[in-house]
Amino acid sequence: MASTEGDRRPKYQRIADSLREAIRAGTYGPGDRLPGENDLMTTHGVARMTARQALGVLQNEGLAESRKGAGVFVRAFRPLRRQGIQRLAREQWGAGRSIWSADAENRRVVVDQVAVSEEAAPEAVRKVLDLGGEDTVCVRRRRYVLEEKPVLLATSYLPASLAAGSAIVHEDTGPGGMYARLAELGSRPVHFREEIRSRMPTKEEAEQLSISPGTPVILIHRTAFADEGRPVEFNEMTLDAASYVLEYGFDA
Repeated sequence: MASTEGDRRPKYQRIADSLREAIRAGTYGPGDRLPGENDLMTTHGVARMTARQALGVLQNEGLAESRKGAGVFVRAFRPLRRQGIQRLAREQWGAGRSIWSADAENRRVVVDQVAVSEEAAPEAVRKVLDLGGEDTVCVRRRRYVLEEKPVLLATSYLPASLAAGSAIVHEDTGPGGMYARLAELGSRPVHFREEIRSRMPTKEEAEQLSISPGTPVILIHRTAFADEGRPVEFNEMTLDAASYVLEYGFDA
């Protein structure tokens, strides 16, 4: 083990670093129990709070998870690789496939919560969708779960006049999802714009995604445009940062 003389980092950080290195080296594999607070106190000669902080660092990074009454374990969940460009290709939803299937790699993604409503358009949404005199939007709220782990919250806004009377207002929009239905309405998406940020979750987001308050979330705002630059959907997505790898492949 390398000498820690002169290392001014807090003890809990040094312990977390050593545990992280052990996980990456395979000493602790997916699903393995990590040394508990008592073990860390004895091994490193630290107080319980220091040991707890060290384990908390790994949990906040998404590398470990606490199981009530059992301890802290290496997280067995394999992150989703979000194919930022390929997933939105017309060949995907135009062939009746969900855009989320491009991320799942033959793993089953379940939408366990769906709520569809017509609501007054928030001012920010009104501007993005260029609603003009239209006052209401169709709002679709969903939660996506992979292997019993909530990974994504998504809220889509569409002009109410566009969605009215179509399968878009149903919980199940059918093969190819909402974009296939927009194409049937003569508003086929031809261009997308995504803005990506990150921040700490709100209490409600942490509860819905089953993450600790210290785990960051990724925010993706996507606007779908039909011909002539007409916006037809604005989607606000909140992703568990520990559950995703964002991948973008494109030609130079």
